[in-house]
Order: sequence, then structure tokens, then C-alpha cells
Amino acid sequence: MKIKVCGMGAPENIRAVAALKPDYLGFIFFEKSARNFTGDIPILDASIKKTGVFVDASFEFVKEKIEEFDFQAVQLHGKESSEFCRKVKELGVEVFKVFSVKYDFDFMRLNEYEGIVDSFLFDTKGEHPGGNGETFDWKVLKNYTSRTPFILSGGIGLDEVKAVAEIIKTGIPIYALDLNSKFEKKPAVKDIVKLKEFLNTINVDSE
Repeated sequence: MKIKVCGMGAPENIRAVAALKPDYLGFIFFEKSARNFTGDIPILDASIKKTGVFVDASFEFVKEKIEEFDFQAVQLHGKESSEFCRKVKELGVEVFKVFSVKYDFDFMRLNEYEGIVDSFLFDTKGEHPGGNGETFDWKVLKNYTSRTPFILSGGIGLDEVKAVAEIIKTGIPIYALDLNSKFEKKPAVKDIVKLKEFLNTINVDSE
């Protein structure tokens, strides 16, 4: 099970989170977000994949940020088309396409992205494109029949450890967990103690 910590901010906090060795660190480029990234990314261990997060940005802007920060993955959080995803994929990065989910989500919407994106990411449909701090009803995932792996996001925190461990055991193709607002002291500042506790606990409970 991979771990992605998203919504990173100040260099010292980035270094502290990176010391926990997550698989991905996410940097948001969306001016309306409280976690909009405007700084510099410190040198990270090569095992950590830097991920640029975008919401309906232009292809030129995405390409510019990939080149500026040497991103290895891109998360597309808006209404990006499958063709847009294909173009980004051709830049040599992993592509995660986000879908906001409620109880009545239609998984047929994923069909046009099959074979193009590396993973889907399911987040909770809320007021903001992400970082709402709420989970959706994970029972809807029983309707997921695609072989494309997905990243589970949306309000995952220490209280969700048991539920996460249970859903992992179902065998549906969860590739990673996306951690954000439930592990913050304030927007873009992660609580290292809480993150460490979650990572230690989820590794035990999911074995």
C-alpha cells in the first residue's frame, strides 16, 4: 500500500514529512486553495515521487511546473478530458485522474480514461475540489469493477484506520492512500506525530 501526503508547504515541514518516507508528496498549484504552493521544494530522497496537483490548468502551465520542479507524477483534479490526460502522460510522468464521489457515483464515467491514466483518485465531493476533510461512503466502491488501480482520498485520518484496513482486505485494487487535511496543524503544515502514528498503525492493521 503506497502513501501519498498532499498539500505540502514550507521547506522545513516538507523535510520532516519526507523523513517518514511516504511514496508521494503532493504540491498543489491552484490559487483558490489554502494549500497553493509558491515556494521551493528541498532536495528529497529519490524514492519519494514529487507530485504536482492541478485543477483545470492549461497544458502549458502543467508542463512548465513539471519541468521546473522535476515532478514524477501529476494529479488532475478538475474536468480534464482523457485527451488532456494523454498529453500529460506523454511528458513522462505518472497521471492520477481525480473524481469526486458521492453515494450515487457512476463508475461508467471512468471508461474514457481507461488505459490512459495510471490511477484514478476518489475524493469526497464537497465545497472545494479537495481538502474538505470528509470521507465519502466507501460502500460505493463495491461497484468498482475496473482493473485500473485507484487512490483513496477524502478525510482519511487516525479515526479511519480500522475502516481503511477493512477495505484493503476486500481485494479491490487500492493503490495508495492520500493523506491531507486530517493531518494538519493548519493548511499546508502537517502534524508529524499524527502522520507517524497513522503510518505505524496502518502497517500493522493491514498486514
